[in-house]
Amino acid sequence: MPSVALRWWKSEAQATLDDLVSVHSTVGGTGPGRRYATEQINNAYAVLLSSQFQKFCRDLHSESADHVARVVPESIRAIVLSRFTDSRKLETGNPNPGNLGADFGRFGLPFWDSVRTAHSLNESRKRKLEQLNFWRNAISHHDFSRPEFRGRTAVTLKEVRNWRAACNGLAIDFDAILNKNLASLTGAVPW
Repeated sequence: MPSVALRWWKSEAQATLDDLVSVHSTVGGTGPGRRYATEQINNAYAVLLSSQFQKFCRDLHSESADHVARVVPESIRAIVLSRFTDSRKLETGNPNPGNLGADFGRFGLPFWDSVRTAHSLNESRKRKLEQLNFWRNAISHHDFSRPEFRGRTAVTLKEVRNWRAACNGLAIDFDAILNKNLASLTGAVPW
């Protein structure tokens, strides 16, 4: 059974993202061609995708920390829990590879090495996640000065779809990696 975080990601988060895709189709139609009105929707879609993925990652991290805290003596649970969650980068930062590695690394695993070996596409997915967060920051802070943007100020629907697919694949693997690692660490399957 997947974690509560992954079940949320596969249901509520996807439904929220699908709502924006529906608005995109309503405003821009479904056929080919450039539609200027959809540029802002594409940008909003990218920001929303990043925020939904951040919530998933933060929830998965919290669920993992709760699991570890449940297997230690009650007298030190609060201390253990705070060691995993205090100053967590996902509270204030984007779900970029550096922040994810730092936060999930607290569970004693080489996070990105584990992700990379879990699926052959994960290195590419990691790069896509990084691109998503570059664009998320550019859109949110209205700063499109990165050279790789090449003067662009909007993302395409195809780019956001690719980032979403990458996030979907990463979410499934993150869940499985944490499940296996926490079971090994604590002797109890977390979900």
